[in-house]
Amino acid sequence: MMTELPLDQVRTLLAVVDEGTFDAAAVALHVTPSAVSQRVKALEQRTGRVLLMRTKPVRPTESGEIGGRVARPLARRGRGTPAPRRRVTYREPTRLSIAVNADSLATWFLPALTRVPRELRLCFELRREDEDHTAALLREGAVMAAVTSSPDPVAGCSVRSLGRMRYLAAASPGFAGRWLDAGADTPLHDLLADAPVVVFDRNDDFQDDFAAGLLGGRGASPMRHSVPTSEGFVDAVAAGLGWGMVPEAQAGPLLRAGRLVGLAPDRAVDVPLYWQQWKLDFPALAVVAEAVESAAAEARRPASPS
Repeated sequence: MMTELPLDQVRTLLAVVDEGTFDAAAVALHVTPSAVSQRVKALEQRTGRVLLMRTKPVRPTESGEIGGRVARPLARRGRGTPAPRRRVTYREPTRLSIAVNADSLATWFLPALTRVPRELRLCFELRREDEDHTAALLREGAVMAAVTSSPDPVAGCSVRSLGRMRYLAAASPGFAGRWLDAGADTPLHDLLADAPVVVFDRNDDFQDDFAAGLLGGRGASPMRHSVPTSEGFVDAVAAGLGWGMVPEAQAGPLLRAGRLVGLAPDRAVDVPLYWQQWKLDFPALAVVAEAVESAAAEARRPASPS
């Protein structure tokens, strides 16, 4: 899709990047800082991207760098162009960058995107990231929106609750019989401290938090298998490589089929999820937010009253 960009907005973006701050760009352009801010915001609304990281000094995001490389020579060339023709053609397709955690991506998030009307002609750029870390991508301006575990909005962003994602400690029947059946005298947390465990990656401490924080034990065993996909993680637990915290949506069918057994059915863990997005007056982003919230309401447990 081709988007016509006003030349004054493009030059303002380039000035902020070159000068490092909105105030310095205002001095260079002989306009007010408010005008600079409004022009950059209007440009971000038009392109559907966060173009600048609001840091000190200001830095362009990846989209801002691409747009700047395309626009800079055209902006120089357009200085003598009559006002009605002062436009720069932005040649990238309309894209929305969204950060989402692997478990949401494997269960309910993709069906949410299918609810977005096709006539909007959007391209989604999904970045898989742990829900505890997606807010950092928002803060850097690397994505327009994110599924996060934080209710605190990133500066410049709005936030809405998506409910809770429930996780169950589970293992295959064979694994449970071999590693976790030592009689009633041995607490489960002691057994888990020695039993092999499946983790998502080296940063995944969910199983440790369950065994230590919720059960009061020493944490999960150092004997751990790292499986960095949501589907692969569940398959590894069902195959008997170790125990793990499995999303209820994925565990349910396997529990009913007898391929998994719950280790502590009364100790489910609910992880709250939130949708955060940049405050841009961009209709397509609003449509996506509504689709995500609607799908989450059908797939998730409702958030607890505050």
